[in-house]
Amino acid sequence: MARGHHRDRESPAGPSQRQLRVGELIRHAVSDMLTRGEVHDPVLEGHLITVPEVRMTADLRLATIYVMPLGGRDIDAVLEALDRNMRFLRGEIAHRVNLKFAPEIRFRVDERFDEAERIEKLLRTPAVRRDLKGESDES
Repeated sequence: MARGHHRDRESPAGPSQRQLRVGELIRHAVSDMLTRGEVHDPVLEGHLITVPEVRMTADLRLATIYVMPLGGRDIDAVLEALDRNMRFLRGEIAHRVNLKFAPEIRFRVDERFDEAERIEKLLRTPAVRRDLKGESDES
């Protein structure tokens, strides 16, 4: 691959240490701002919002910030509020995280909680419980 070639995706080996470190710094900065009520928006002030993960592109120019309001309430309204306040958040990230360029940011719903709940429900179904019990009997 030629040097300077724009790569948006992570390498097959996964994100670099630098991507992980910068993502974690941004995650902390955004979490702090939301926890302390520094983003003045009535929708955001009415929710506890967790920021479980921030993924950076290889060139560190785009941060995808995964969020989940407590209890999964009003997800669409929370995403709209975050998008409305994107310029403020990006400016604050630029001040708090020492980077050459303030990355573009985008917000996405963290759906891992939904996936974990779906798996948990599956594991409790009679058919799966029977199959799992059968495996332990054979051991």
